[in-house]
Amino acid sequence: MPSPTEIELQAAAFRRLQQHLIQDRTDVQNIDMMNLAGFCRNCLSRWYQEAANERGIDMDKEAAREIFYGMTMQDWKTNYQTDASSQQQADFKTAFAENVKKD
Repeated sequence: MPSPTEIELQAAAFRRLQQHLIQDRTDVQNIDMMNLAGFCRNCLSRWYQEAANERGIDMDKEAAREIFYGMTMQDWKTNYQTDASSQQQADFKTAFAENVKKD
């Protein structure tokens, strides 16, 4: 079991990742993250939701996204999301198929 210090460090690293993705690199689209890394901001918010639910905290997808993004999903899309190109969509289909094989 991790020590309290290890948990604090992990939480600090998570918060820094969150800040980086939500405040510093709003130019990077979720589809690009999915295509390159196999996860995106929505995955991180889902993992947050799953961790809450595993601990008996009732949290739905939209609540988790609002906590992670610091705003509603609609506000994020309006402010930062661009339309995915046909190439990004094609790359996503390939990347998604590869990720499903690994799960």
